[in-house]
Amino acid sequence: MAEIISGNDDKTTSVLRAAWMIAVVTILSKLIGFVRDVVIANYYGATLVSDAYYYAYQIPALSLILLGGVGGPFHSATVAIFSKLIPSLKEKPEPEVNKLYSTFMTATIGIFFLLSVLLFLFPHQIMQFIISAGSPELVSTAAIHLRIMTPILVIGGIVGIYYGMLIIYKQFMLPNLSPIILSLTIIAICVAAAPDDQKGFALAWATTIGAVLQLIIQYPNIRKLGFRFRPNFEFTNNPHFKEICELLFPAVLSSTVGQIHIYVDMFFTSAISEGAWTAIGYANRVFQFPVGILVTAFLVPLFPIFARLVADKDYDGIRTYFNKGVGVLFFAAIPIIIAIMTIGLDGVRLVFERGAFNTEATFMVTEALWFLSVSILPYVFRDSITRVYYSFNDSATPFIVAFSSIVLKFLLNWTLITKMHFGIGGITLSTSVVTLFNACVLGILISKKIKMNYKTLFVNLLKMLVAGGFALAACFVSAYAFDELTELPKYINEITKIILVLTVCVAVYVPINLGLKMEYAKELADRVKNKIRKEQ
Repeated sequence: MAEIISGNDDKTTSVLRAAWMIAVVTILSKLIGFVRDVVIANYYGATLVSDAYYYAYQIPALSLILLGGVGGPFHSATVAIFSKLIPSLKEKPEPEVNKLYSTFMTATIGIFFLLSVLLFLFPHQIMQFIISAGSPELVSTAAIHLRIMTPILVIGGIVGIYYGMLIIYKQFMLPNLSPIILSLTIIAICVAAAPDDQKGFALAWATTIGAVLQLIIQYPNIRKLGFRFRPNFEFTNNPHFKEICELLFPAVLSSTVGQIHIYVDMFFTSAISEGAWTAIGYANRVFQFPVGILVTAFLVPLFPIFARLVADKDYDGIRTYFNKGVGVLFFAAIPIIIAIMTIGLDGVRLVFERGAFNTEATFMVTEALWFLSVSILPYVFRDSITRVYYSFNDSATPFIVAFSSIVLKFLLNWTLITKMHFGIGGITLSTSVVTLFNACVLGILISKKIKMNYKTLFVNLLKMLVAGGFALAACFVSAYAFDELTELPKYINEITKIILVLTVCVAVYVPINLGLKMEYAKELADRVKNKIRKEQ
């Protein structure tokens, strides 16, 4: 795949090697995360208890996943600033770099500690505000869950800085492996305690303990790199800390705005039906399994390169890496959309439908997933172009764009849920429309910094969509024929049908792309042929 990005240079090979490595680790992490979700679904189903947990978890998740996760503001700010201050990855950091690290850590811990205290003191009031349409029992249960999980707020910021440092030193494995610790902890505690856990409090404790362990496993490597944390309150007269703040604060606000979108969804979802928010959560997890692997695998190693290319003013390099990278993501994303549309119900039934998770819950998840799937292409583009903004030390523009879409999100939810009674699908459909809006606006506004060349990207996308249309029709016919002609035991039936439809999808999609001379398909085919010849 080296040719797909931009030739055979060492930098390209390094990126692709890292991308494949991260993809493998992310797949493992996502698979274990899936097992975690299956375990939770088995014991708690889509019920008031599961809703309470997922409603409460959205607040600490803002810190642990959105702000502190791989690709989040703390990780991105760390990479963008510190990668320019560390000339050699083989030497210990200079004292000034270590001092900046301590200052950053001190500010992060202090701010998040104060926020966690507020959450601990006023959990009921906070949950009452967010899910005002929910029952008193739901609000009360969610408040206790939130109080249990407040320490995660502090942990998330620290983990984000650790992630950034490790990525700079090309230690891609640990940041992408550590979420597995969280999942395994939840699985172990749920299996042990869930049968007697009527309110789901064991689930909240498991999440907190898992986050603590996630932090602990990062620390030895950070120390081995030479970073030492010593509280430092010199927040002024430090130009590099000022740079971090200028990049970080708008990015945090931008992510927080994204969380406000979720809170808007929570407000409207609480009025739909019991278990609706749990169903939307599972739909997002199914969505993030393939899409998260793609985006993480390519953008994590590409982002530091974007930052260095901007520093070198190599704008042709940015255009090349962006178009080729996003093009590959588009090429892989279209079959994912086809699969969700044709065998999404079968996949959800196979993974989740057991124990307390019934047929009704399966359909709720699938309905949400169908409408969410149309956001995959704009999602990929939005996340990719955002990294280009960050490379220019500009997180203000993504923030302004995200902030401007809050009103759009509210109006879409109000129209689709309150007026048109779309139900659970209306929530995810509005999410897809907002994602498209953000992607389009960001793609246009980047011209103020760099003149992007989208022609090749979108010409190839048009060819992919034509091939995808034929593949979608073939998959629908195959799925319908399979249902009409076969009668197999439940799980064998689902597995066989999924394999059949995926095979048909690839068998139609790839050859048509080759016939249309779609650039990335041709380069992939040439790559495979060359490998086969070498082995012979």
